[in-house]
Amino acid sequence: MTIPHKNTAQSSEFQASRVSMIAFAHFVHDLYTSFLAPLLPLIIEKLSITLSQAGLLSTVMQIPSLANPFIGLFADNKGLARWLVILAPTLTAIPMSLICIAPSYAMLLVLVFVAGISVSLFHVPAPVAVARYSGRYKGRGMSFFMVGGEFARTLGPILAVAAVSILGLANFHFVLALAMATSVLLFITLEPSQESVKAKRRGSLAQAYKEIRHVLNPLAGVLVARAMMHGSMGMFLTVYVEQATGSLWLGGTALTLYEATGVAGILSAGTLSDRLGRRRVLFWALAVAPVTILLFAKTTGVIQVLSLLITGFTVLSTTPVMLALVQENAKESPAAANGLFMMLSFAVRSLAVVAAGAIADVFGMNMMFIISALAGFTAIPFLIKLKK
Repeated sequence: MTIPHKNTAQSSEFQASRVSMIAFAHFVHDLYTSFLAPLLPLIIEKLSITLSQAGLLSTVMQIPSLANPFIGLFADNKGLARWLVILAPTLTAIPMSLICIAPSYAMLLVLVFVAGISVSLFHVPAPVAVARYSGRYKGRGMSFFMVGGEFARTLGPILAVAAVSILGLANFHFVLALAMATSVLLFITLEPSQESVKAKRRGSLAQAYKEIRHVLNPLAGVLVARAMMHGSMGMFLTVYVEQATGSLWLGGTALTLYEATGVAGILSAGTLSDRLGRRRVLFWALAVAPVTILLFAKTTGVIQVLSLLITGFTVLSTTPVMLALVQENAKESPAAANGLFMMLSFAVRSLAVVAAGAIADVFGMNMMFIISALAGFTAIPFLIKLKK
């Protein structure tokens, strides 16, 4: 059963119901991946693993992201983007709902790796579907989509603790029901593409890159410049505030405020970019963010809090705008193009977190924020090179 819609593939209108459904699916999907961190204390106690082994779980889950371009190419050539979006919430939920009853550390590694594969199966084609249903308002659609993921990371830990408290470790797998219901709703809501799979050409990653290189190359520079700001604030903010105040509660509050204003930025930036232009919104966000990080590192009190709020709003708001840019320029291989972008984003973000930590170890956390801000300014020349 599908909801009929005339000329969906060519429609320039914003289909709010379908875009919202995919955003909701993003929320549900990312809920399950967010379960790992809050459940780690129980898993460590149950399996008697070390903190290093626990930390490796997150890395193993992210390894499949390196295959994002190939997943995108597969989705494009086989016309399977819709089915990947429909099935991925359930495919991710199955291993993540079993982590509490994994009998060994080896099995736990297998579960999180399989979940990581499914994460890529969802995140590569889902923005393509959002772009398709967003018409000429792709920025707004990407904002909706990204907000779903941000809310999942905000509420996931609370819901995981609540679920394990009510169901217990042995019955935690019953949380799978939400993902299965979401997959059913996606099947009902998302109609098949009108483009014939037989008409698909055998695309390649080289062709996908050639199509979007005028956008992807400058965005690569933007991603590298933004990665230091994103990594230092997202990973080390809590530690910085706790060391400065002696209060872990204040550290957690600072991170919550940062993420909350980030949600506001994500929701507004994409929509604004539809009206004002992608480059203009990216320019203002990436010009303001380094300034507010410098203020955060150099001030105290109200000014420091305001700087933190503006930093969250600007740094986190850029992703939906960049996703919209990629999809606007990837006409032939949209999923493969998105896979290239996401692989690049994953790689530079991972390296930036390591670099930020090394700088903090040698020069201190205050200097880490300053260097991250200075690195952020280098995004401006790449934005100037971004062709209209």
